Amino acid sequence: MIITRSPLRISLGGGGTDLPSYYREHTGFLVAAAIDKYVYLTLHRTFVSELIVKYSKLERVSSVDQLEHPIIREAMKFVGVGAPNLELTSMADIPGGTGLGSSGSFTTALLKALHTYKKNIIHPADLAEQACDIEIKKLGEPIGKQDQYIAAVGGITAFTFHKDGRVEYRPCKISEETLFNLEDNLLLFFTGYSRSASAILKDQNDKSKSNDSAMLDNLHFTKELGYKSLECLETDNLEEFARLMDIHWQRKKARSAGMSNAVINDWYDHAMQNGALGGKLIGAGGGGFLMFYAGDKKKLRHAMREKGLTEVRFRFDFEGSKVVTQN
Repeated sequence: MIITRSPLRISLGGGGTDLPSYYREHTGFLVAAAIDKYVYLTLHRTFVSELIVKYSKLERVSSVDQLEHPIIREAMKFVGVGAPNLELTSMADIPGGTGLGSSGSFTTALLKALHTYKKNIIHPADLAEQACDIEIKKLGEPIGKQDQYIAAVGGITAFTFHKDGRVEYRPCKISEETLFNLEDNLLLFFTGYSRSASAILKDQNDKSKSNDSAMLDNLHFTKELGYKSLECLETDNLEEFARLMDIHWQRKKARSAGMSNAVINDWYDHAMQNGALGGKLIGAGGGGFLMFYAGDKKKLRHAMREKGLTEVRFRFDFEGSKVVTQN
């Protein structure tokens, strides 16, 4: 039995500049943090000549090529795992489609399990790049590289996405006091909406490819916010970091009509009037989680409960994708 896990993530600045349609022309930059909410994969040998795969569906097939799940099919082919007498199961602390990078976490946890089964040692950067190759190149998803990389390496990390496809990253130099304050004052609330990021990101992707000036200006500005957010985190200026979150959200909404809606806007405004110093919708938009930096946590929590939103408390994860059990 092999059990692996990969953390989900929150974006702290610069999100959206990790799509190839942007960084291959302009270089991307963002800051992301892994959190202690996970996608888990279990893999073990069975005594039946079937490949059994359990996720939201159950598949029983005689070969990898017959699998309907595209990521599992391509990952198994990529690593060279084709034995029919295997059972693979996935579970998650948070449902998919909620803006926390679950697809990238799933793919890295899956690849980690498959490489462990094959007794391969793999570096986190290679794990992330293989996950990107499967999702972006092989399956053609209009997504970026942020989710796979932060899931693989963990921590609070600054990423630079170079024009040639290389990804450079380093842990943010955050003091212990700032780290604790960030954990204590960043609050996540589930909107109740889940959605696929692909449609919203496809719109951004298409506009970037066609050199749409409004989209590119938006992403250039967002990248600068990423650099400024990193500076705030590394100089213990969390109130300014919160203000930048709000600016980021206002710019993010302008990227796509599907980014927000009247209900989410109402919740956001209510939070800003009741204890939040800044915030944004995590992920591509359209649903998922609202994240706020709180000046008054008690007031903000009460205000969000009034609106019927559920808080998900979290801490940061500094381990990244890992093997939990192998026997």
